[in-house]
Amino acid sequence: MNVSIGMKAPDFTAMTTFGPMKLSDYKGHWVILFSHPGDFTPVCTTEFVAFAQANDDFESLNTQLIGLSIDSNPSHLAWVHQIYLLTGVEIPFPIIADRMADVAKLYGMIAPDVAKQETVRNVFFIDPDQRIRAILVYPLTNGRNICEIKRLLIAMQTTDQCGVVTPANWEPGSPAMVPPPKTYDQMLERINDSQAMGLNCVDWFWCYKDNPCS
Repeated sequence: MNVSIGMKAPDFTAMTTFGPMKLSDYKGHWVILFSHPGDFTPVCTTEFVAFAQANDDFESLNTQLIGLSIDSNPSHLAWVHQIYLLTGVEIPFPIIADRMADVAKLYGMIAPDVAKQETVRNVFFIDPDQRIRAILVYPLTNGRNICEIKRLLIAMQTTDQCGVVTPANWEPGSPAMVPPPKTYDQMLERINDSQAMGLNCVDWFWCYKDNPCS
């Protein structure tokens, strides 16, 4: 099964480094569910250190990080302890042990043309209603940019809270955009009164808003 944007995130029960969990336990929170190819591998280790260092930022955004690979729980535990011994960084979020690939298959985390025995670097953004809102997929060979994952999360939260959209290369604190008008009257209103509406318009369909939630 492959999931897609907009669908209900499939629920599951799994064992993790923090004990048993269900995805539905996190309803009301954002969840970033991400897979990695394997424990004790160099790129994955750097990713986990980077996720751990950003964990407080994600928690402040009402977001739970959850890792996954097709490794055993003892392997996960040994690996996170080794990360701590080598770097002093503790991994503050659960890692799912998915030896039978039940969750990996449920979410389509395995790319069979690349590897049949390990997951590629998937990232699933799941909103508080447990809907899939975004999906990123990276190859085995290249690590993820944690800052981009956090940026996209904040962009989607800003869209939900303020009814705006975000332009290319948007960063938190930058002007957002408003969706285009849906009717002719709305188009005329924007043409004639864009400043009164708090908009900075290039054209009637292309308008920025400095204060997204105002």
